[in-house]
Amino acid sequence: MAEVTRLTRAGRLTEAVALLQGHPVQGHPVPAEPARPSAPTTTGRGTEPAIDLEAPAEPGGAWTVPGEAGAPDPSEAPRAMPEALKRLQDTVQETLRGMPEALKTFRPPGGLAGLLREGALEGLTGNLAGSLPGGLGDGLKPRRPVPVPEGARFEERSFSSAAGRRSYKVYVPAGREGQRLPVVVMLHGCTQDPDDFALGTRMNELAEAQGAIVVYPRQERSANAQKCWNWFQPGDQGRGAGEPALIAGIAQAVVEEFGADPTRVYVAGLSAGGAAAAILAATYPDVFAAAGIHSGLACGAARDMPSAFAAMSQGGAAPTRPGPAVPTIVFHGDADRTVNALNGERVVAQAMPGGPLRETVTRGESPSGIAYTRTVHADARGNGVVESWVLHGAGHAWSGGSPDGSYTEPRGPDASAEMLRFFLEHPRAG
Repeated sequence: MAEVTRLTRAGRLTEAVALLQGHPVQGHPVPAEPARPSAPTTTGRGTEPAIDLEAPAEPGGAWTVPGEAGAPDPSEAPRAMPEALKRLQDTVQETLRGMPEALKTFRPPGGLAGLLREGALEGLTGNLAGSLPGGLGDGLKPRRPVPVPEGARFEERSFSSAAGRRSYKVYVPAGREGQRLPVVVMLHGCTQDPDDFALGTRMNELAEAQGAIVVYPRQERSANAQKCWNWFQPGDQGRGAGEPALIAGIAQAVVEEFGADPTRVYVAGLSAGGAAAAILAATYPDVFAAAGIHSGLACGAARDMPSAFAAMSQGGAAPTRPGPAVPTIVFHGDADRTVNALNGERVVAQAMPGGPLRETVTRGESPSGIAYTRTVHADARGNGVVESWVLHGAGHAWSGGSPDGSYTEPRGPDASAEMLRFFLEHPRAG
């Protein structure tokens, strides 16, 4: 499906349809049978399988990409393809019948690829995406541009250091020149990218309203084939090297470039990004004043690929953090089939500071019907230092997010708003 998506976006629709039909295309051989490994295998850094996978339902079953509850097994896709292709063919024929004759022979400048870049074929690719089962067409769904209000900026940057290089996008709200704004670093999950995560979390909209800079580091395929942050690799779990050093360096570069407030720098993430955020909270408490972990794992929950899958499916350990605790807010669905909800409890346990805390538990329901339990652990002055939201019946998705992005649960309480509220309550001392 990835190759079908690439060919479609390149305007090579004939080849894309041929692949969907199971016909060989030069340079793109079609396998006789999809591979169904009984367990993921490690093939070295840069070619790891996606860490956001669901465990097999029974011994010997396949590890699958997470989707909605009840989603069909991806191996069923070939049987569903003929009907999907028929619907696509009908759509194309109906469109052609309604065209004036002159348009049928029209050849646009730049060819089909040019039309795709301009968005003229969004309806066609959207129809194809909607015809495919089990979310397999997600890569073909047209993504709307990230909205940027007049006067605001959403720009690409690059950061390099001895630890390597990463690009990132930075959102700067309008009309805030000269103000020392807070900075929120947002770490996407596997298969996502900065634009997708910005759309799904809507953090830019909140930052525009409340005055904050938002930074979206981009994980490269050269570092992980599925664009996962390498939270399970020992080289990416400590201070002064690897991805933690790169992300902390990006945060500091943004503070310097935009004159932001160094005492109000925060980090949040989803899934693999949430696990990376937990690592940053533990290893760079002098950079990040607070952390938000959504559907993630504790720092040090795994040390290699096998222990990563074990932690995801069964709940990883919560080793002693390497540095001082920072205030932490945690969101996790108790029906998460990708990252066991026990991991949310482990994150909370690792974030607990020394000394007695007062616990307050409240229960509620979002306007769209997702029940939750919110637990606040407050210090002697009444300041909540660790906050946990358990989302009842929710899966592996950003709570309260927009359907414009991937891995979102729009019906849940607004995790972005609650995280930003929590962050702004906790400037770093000194």
